[in-house]
Amino acid sequence: MQQQRRFNPTAPPLDQRLIEEAQRLRKEARGTHPGIERERLIRRARQAETGAHISQWLASSGLTPR
Repeated sequence: MQQQRRFNPTAPPLDQRLIEEAQRLRKEARGTHPGIERERLIRRARQAETGAHISQWLASSGLTPR
């Protein structure tokens, strides 16, 4: 018999997790030397921030169906 996956209500919302990931990546980027690795970390941080903004936008009350 298959088990159902259960939603974990104690996990923080997606936008909050993405913001925390972006902050972690930016902190890690500050500790690295300029170069490809640092640029990769900064790019991933920007992507996480963009994802957080999109998640907040999708959850906003301005997107209610008509």
